[in-house]
This record gives sequence, structure tokens and C-alpha cells, in this order.
Amino acid sequence: MAASSTTLEVKILDKEYLVACPEEEQDALLRAARHLDRKMREIRASGKVFGLERIAVMAALNITHELLEQDSMSDATSALLRAMDHKLNDALGEPENG
Repeated sequence: MAASSTTLEVKILDKEYLVACPEEEQDALLRAARHLDRKMREIRASGKVFGLERIAVMAALNITHELLEQDSMSDATSALLRAMDHKLNDALGEPENG
């Protein structure tokens, strides 16, 4: 059974947008719109970037950078945990599992 989709209105920098969205994703869409609105307002308030399109691109770049940093941290954390696991296995004299 396909998820039912509705049109949701979101407001970003005082402009309204209609977005089709499955009902179960509406809360996530609203959170995303609020986050984007906050980022765009921060950029506009800095006074360094002018024009809605440029503000939107800078916000997209900043958000993408944050997400990539999270992925990098996640990869680094995973590598650290693997190294700790290897050291623990060595200390306990257990064979490696892979």
C-alpha cells in the first residue's frame, strides 16, 4: 500500500512554499524547513551575503558541510573503536574475527 501524500506549507525567510510530502514525514519536513530558515536568517543577518538565491546556496553549503563533518566524525569514531577492539583482543590473546 502506497503512503498517502499531502501538500504541506512551509515558510522560509517569510516566503511560503507548498511541498508534497508523505503524511509520516511531515514532522521531519517541518523540522528541516525550520532548520533551513534558521540557517538562512543567520546568513542574511551576517550582512555578508545578499540575494535570496545566494543566501540559499550558502545555507545549503553550510548544512552539507555539517553533515559531511558528522559522517567524518562517525568514520573516525568507528576506526577508533576498531583499533581499541584490536588492542583489547591482542591484550586478551584472542584471535581476530576478520
